[in-house]
Amino acid sequence: MNTIVLFAIAFALAMDAFAVSMAIALSLKNPSHRQTLRLAFSFGLFQFMMPVIGWLAGRGLMSYIRGFDHWIAFALLVFIGGKMIRESAIVGHEDDEGESDPTTGVSLLILSIATSIDALAVGLSLSLIKVEIMLPSVVIGIVAFLMTAIGMRIGPLAGRLFGKRAEIAGGLILVAIGVKILLEHLCG
Repeated sequence: MNTIVLFAIAFALAMDAFAVSMAIALSLKNPSHRQTLRLAFSFGLFQFMMPVIGWLAGRGLMSYIRGFDHWIAFALLVFIGGKMIRESAIVGHEDDEGESDPTTGVSLLILSIATSIDALAVGLSLSLIKVEIMLPSVVIGIVAFLMTAIGMRIGPLAGRLFGKRAEIAGGLILVAIGVKILLEHLCG
């Protein structure tokens, strides 16, 4: 897999984590280093694990879908990218936890899963185009960790301005990668 494409995927997947971390930072007003590390570690870990799970699931299905796997990868990436773009337009889709700390307990688990579901589908897509998963998963996890930490630090300052735009950019990147996969298969 091309390094630029790998980082584009990782960056696109991290946009949900980035947007959510900025929203959390806004709700916490001044997040502590402990809260930042806890959220970044959890989001990074889930972003690392979900592509592996998706890839393993895709490997089990390979013999059944070999003839149209590029269409599945295209559809998944366009669906996920479109979902990210659509959700970014919905006012108030990021929940405000109020007084509770969303970087702990069940809230942390739910947010970690919710921000990494897209990575599961990307892992499935990567298995369909026969890309080994370990390096992409590590890069995806590290980028998610860093973007979450950045989002928590700049959230109080820039969250209102860039949160929705970041998610839209992530969705557009995933759609573009889906189109690229389809065109490479059809024209190659």
